Amino acid sequence: MEPGGQLDMQQLLAAAAQVQSQLASAQQQLAETKITGTAGGGLVTATVNGQGELIDLAIKPAAIDVTDPADAAQTLADLVLAACRDAYRALGEAQADMISPLTGMLGQGLGGLPGMPGPGSFPGLPGLPPQTASGDPAGGGAGGS
Repeated sequence: MEPGGQLDMQQLLAAAAQVQSQLASAQQQLAETKITGTAGGGLVTATVNGQGELIDLAIKPAAIDVTDPADAAQTLADLVLAACRDAYRALGEAQADMISPLTGMLGQGLGGLPGMPGPGSFPGLPGLPPQTASGDPAGGGAGGS
């Protein structure tokens, strides 16, 4: 911030560019990620890529009961669904782990970046409290006088 509480647009643009670059890098890393889910104690394994595409499905022969084909088909369908759901759940967690630190910086007013103001430091923006000269939100305060 410049003297007088003015936001330095160059710093803001540089920080936004840095976050955008980090986000693109995280998305590329995620695109190259392969996540595996299993069901039935490993009888069925589903693998998805970072875009959520099912790229491999492995079924062990022990998952198929040849004495009752109808029941085996239903059981196998349930195991495939469960393995896919497990893989997609793990993918969601991986996406959150990679992306949330970056989106958190944006939600905190880019305060996670060096030299950038934290939450509530943008006077006049809707939804953010105005600042006093000390930097505390106007009307707020944790202590008494």
